[in-house]
Amino acid sequence: QISDGAAAMVLMSREKAAQLGLKPKARIVSTVTVGSDPHLMLTGPIEATRKVLARAGMTLNEIDLFEVNEAFAAVIGMWQREIGADMSRVNVHGGAIALGHPLGASGARLMTTLIHALETHDKRYGLQTMCCGGGMGTGTIIERLN
Repeated sequence: QISDGAAAMVLMSREKAAQLGLKPKARIVSTVTVGSDPHLMLTGPIEATRKVLARAGMTLNEIDLFEVNEAFAAVIGMWQREIGADMSRVNVHGGAIALGHPLGASGARLMTTLIHALETHDKRYGLQTMCCGGGMGTGTIIERLN
């Protein structure tokens, strides 16, 4: 399901935020972009999750909430089977099937949803992963800042 949408996020250093008098909501702990077999399609989030956890030196159990883009239900099914995440911590406010999959805005929509979910549920770490088309996937771990 594809929907119309637009999104923007403001990213800056902690120093720049302080200079501008802004209070950051979260910080990026680690981020990756991976390639996967484009013939299989939609497996990028699996390898991206593994790689971003390794790069951050974290385990699955240290992540409080997950946002996994699932424009197709098979994506989340394969991801869960391979990664083994507790599904009660995945897309806790609904995923792309429920909230929409705006092309060109999905990443910002996912990140905004994850940041607000961490705030709502008073959690610390979140992991966002998504397919990018052409056999690619991204993974980002954030830490909510108080």
